Amino acid sequence: MRTFDSLSEQEILALAISLEEEDARIYDDIAEGLRTNYPKQANEFIEMRKEEDGHRHRLLDLYRSKFGDHIPLIRRQDVRGFVDRKPLWRIRPMKISSARKMAEQMELETRRFYETVSKTTTDAGIRQLLGDLANEERKHIYTAQSMEAAADVNAEEEAQKRLFLLQIVQPGLVGLMDGSVSTLAPLFAAAFATHNSLYTFLIGLAAAIGAGISMGFAEALSDDGTLTGRGHPWMRGAITGLMTTLGGLGHTLPYLIPDVYTATTVAVIVVFVELLAIAWIRNKYMDTPLGTAVFQVVVGGLLVFLSGILIGIS
Repeated sequence: MRTFDSLSEQEILALAISLEEEDARIYDDIAEGLRTNYPKQANEFIEMRKEEDGHRHRLLDLYRSKFGDHIPLIRRQDVRGFVDRKPLWRIRPMKISSARKMAEQMELETRRFYETVSKTTTDAGIRQLLGDLANEERKHIYTAQSMEAAADVNAEEEAQKRLFLLQIVQPGLVGLMDGSVSTLAPLFAAAFATHNSLYTFLIGLAAAIGAGISMGFAEALSDDGTLTGRGHPWMRGAITGLMTTLGGLGHTLPYLIPDVYTATTVAVIVVFVELLAIAWIRNKYMDTPLGTAVFQVVVGGLLVFLSGILIGIS
């Protein structure tokens, strides 16, 4: 994966073209998903798609004038710092709120990209075009914010909620999921292998702390937050590491109970509460359908849980 600073001006323009192509296709898909129940808003997304096409054509014209007809294939997933986007087929039926949030995040990220690269490029033509496109992407953010007629929250509050989601909820949820699930196997393997609460507690404690340190560093080194608005990397790393540790400690603490069978019963109950809580958070903050969230989290956790038991009794 390339770092942002390593991109040449040719690659920056190629990436910008790819971003505009992807955004235009996403807006087309959103419009199709809204067409039946929200025809007015669907037409607004069609207009936004047309504007993205216009951006792409302007970028293509500038690219051809400077670098010729061959455009290297470089996509957002090839560059560190971009947020993964949820596939649209998983967001059905499409709601105005979901479409608006997705559009806001897309435009915010693309605007940050244009603002950042326009300051680093030494080519006057590229700098001017990217600066103009950044201003036009800002207009799209306002368009997305105004789509939901029932929304009575002002733009500043919306921005704060978005930052809270990106900087606190997402890294915290990643850590909580990893800590709750990844420590299940070693914990219950130890419980069924040793039949000793103290040994099981120590192994679970080590697994939780180790996972917290690992996830904390992984998140802190993932990107610097320049393009994504995800906040300072070390703050995200601290949140992720802390929540990972807490996720592992939740079902480890019951093994402070001397009787291993009682402790295991309590730990199993805690595990199911943790998994259901994670599914609820994903539904509330990440727009994941509740049924899908429950299936993904509970089934995944159950498989890890069973693998730990099988290893422990073998």
